[in-house]
Amino acid sequence: MTSSPALNPAITDWNGPNGLPRFEAVSDSDFAASFEAALAGHETEINEIADNPAAPTFENTIVALETAGDALSRVSSLFWNRAGAHTNDAIQALERDISPKMSRHYSKIGMNAALFQRIDQLWEKREGLGLTLEQTRVLERHWKGFVKSGAKLPKPEQETLAGINEKLAGLSTRFGQNVLADEKGWSLILSDGPELDGLPDFLRDAMASAARERGEDGKYAVTLSRSIIEPFLTFSERRDLREQSFKAWVARGENPGETDNRGVIRETLALRSEVAKLLGYGNFAEMKLDNTMAKTPAAVNDLLRTVWAKAVKRAREEEADIANMIAEDGKNHDVMPWDWRFYSERIRAQKFNFSEAELKPYLQLEKIIDACFDVANRLFGIRAVEKKGITAYHPDVRVFEIRDAGNTLIALFLGDYFARSSKRSGAWMSAFQSQHKLPLKNGKTGEIPIIYNVCNFAKPAEGKLALLSLDDARTLFHEFGHALHGMLSDVTYPSVSGTSVSRDFVELPSQLYEHWLTVPAILKQYAVHFETGEAMPQALLDKVLAARTFNAGFNTVEFTSSAIVDMEFHTRGPVDDPMAVQAEILGELGIPESLVMRHASPHFQHIFAGGYSAGYYSYMWSEVLDADAFAAFEETGDAFNTAMAQKLKDHIYSVGGSIDPEDAYKAFRGKLPSPDAMLAKKGLAITEELAGSDA
Repeated sequence: MTSSPALNPAITDWNGPNGLPRFEAVSDSDFAASFEAALAGHETEINEIADNPAAPTFENTIVALETAGDALSRVSSLFWNRAGAHTNDAIQALERDISPKMSRHYSKIGMNAALFQRIDQLWEKREGLGLTLEQTRVLERHWKGFVKSGAKLPKPEQETLAGINEKLAGLSTRFGQNVLADEKGWSLILSDGPELDGLPDFLRDAMASAARERGEDGKYAVTLSRSIIEPFLTFSERRDLREQSFKAWVARGENPGETDNRGVIRETLALRSEVAKLLGYGNFAEMKLDNTMAKTPAAVNDLLRTVWAKAVKRAREEEADIANMIAEDGKNHDVMPWDWRFYSERIRAQKFNFSEAELKPYLQLEKIIDACFDVANRLFGIRAVEKKGITAYHPDVRVFEIRDAGNTLIALFLGDYFARSSKRSGAWMSAFQSQHKLPLKNGKTGEIPIIYNVCNFAKPAEGKLALLSLDDARTLFHEFGHALHGMLSDVTYPSVSGTSVSRDFVELPSQLYEHWLTVPAILKQYAVHFETGEAMPQALLDKVLAARTFNAGFNTVEFTSSAIVDMEFHTRGPVDDPMAVQAEILGELGIPESLVMRHASPHFQHIFAGGYSAGYYSYMWSEVLDADAFAAFEETGDAFNTAMAQKLKDHIYSVGGSIDPEDAYKAFRGKLPSPDAMLAKKGLAITEELAGSDA
């Protein structure tokens, strides 16, 4: 008889500083046994709730569900953090095993007839239960979650649905791992000399650091990390190297062999279509949009298609400017995607008399982090206190206490800023622990949020400062906006805490926060030269602000094409050749040959490995909201207006999903927005058909 592996208590008993996990005490080999025990423990808790002989009440059913599975939440949060931000072969193997197991576990809960009967009884008599608005929202979330898990289906169809969801979980894991493998497996090693022509010092330093990580001391590596590939495409004078790098970048997930995601996409779309039909929806997009602000694919497409017409018109004008510059250089090649960033940067330098390279010395990572914290202090009265010497999940990760005006600890924040080969690309916010106020089985009441941000900025050489592009700085503000949504949460129930809101509302707090980066008072204080310490000159600041809508056609076409393809995939249903369908859609749209989707389908992780399937549009939907929300501050003449900031905190950042997002926005602004402010922010003309319409 073999004994079960010993469980590592550090995975579930978090007794580090201020309740942090003791990351250093957790080994990769600890997770498998901990998952098995936590899954079994959660199943026992669920059965106890379902089989309770007492009549169902909100307390013995819904509150019990809210606090069940604490051990599973803890092992999951530690594991998925490691899988995304510091993975390896052992973690990836376990990820492939755990993903379908987790799906199977939650499908079993969703098919628990006795449990759903209790929830359904509460739902049917909800109006007579004397529930608060938040409690009603929590009950609704559980009831709808069970219905979408197939609770109302006959048993055979429930089992079919469970099997499909298990397959989808495995496909999602495989998709993300394939993209990471392609990113990790490709680099272009360059030598000093003509191969580096045009590259500024900050980029050479980052490429030298990346080369050292790959065992190529004294060389320079172009990698597929956005923090290196984008500036390389912007500054490299070697068109042949730009083309080679660009083609590798857009081919992620589409290379023949084990990492080819095209078959994964085909199978995923077919299975998602089957799920939608089982649950009574016309297509997967209808199902996903059922509980969002947009509500229908038609509403999404109305916004996307209207913006597309304006964006592609502007992009054609920008393309013509690039073609003229190519001709002025005495060359006769067409404008291709690997030319766009290079020539548009030259045009910007010419038109606004500054370049990205001139701006970057004023955007130190440390100062932009300080700026993020200062804006939060000015708006919400909180401050960040860095705690040195605390071991996190990687040596680069920094730990901060977040304290309110009365010095009460309200949250912990971890910042993980630098790219590495063990980290998936992109930037994101997540939580080890969400805020709530419920009594727990361990005797404690409530928990503070433990939030982390992950970015992929180029790590500087030893002894040098990390410098950011303006886009990098916006990314940092964006993710910290998400973090604030988690850290300022002030709700009772964990299922509606922080970012637990509809997908097309979740980007509002993050995108809105970006606006404060370019508030002149913030740039003047924090955009200081890394060598001299002098503030960004007013003339350069004016140019930066004047150029905010430069390249709007390019940026909007890249995004909107991806959002339209996402919606088309998920309204059409199964497709035999997803790449042919992608090409067909882009052809119908008339995308210029010089432009590509921001995320081609084989590496479109948002929709095939993340939670944005039939939801990528939500960035633009939220952009309509965030432009209008910031206008509320501008209308007061003070970007830090105290009364407006208090309303923002009370109605947007602190309420989570405890009230309907439309009601939350109206409570803050008094009305729902039209797209006018968003279009103005982008520098795209406003047309009659948009004016006055709700988002």
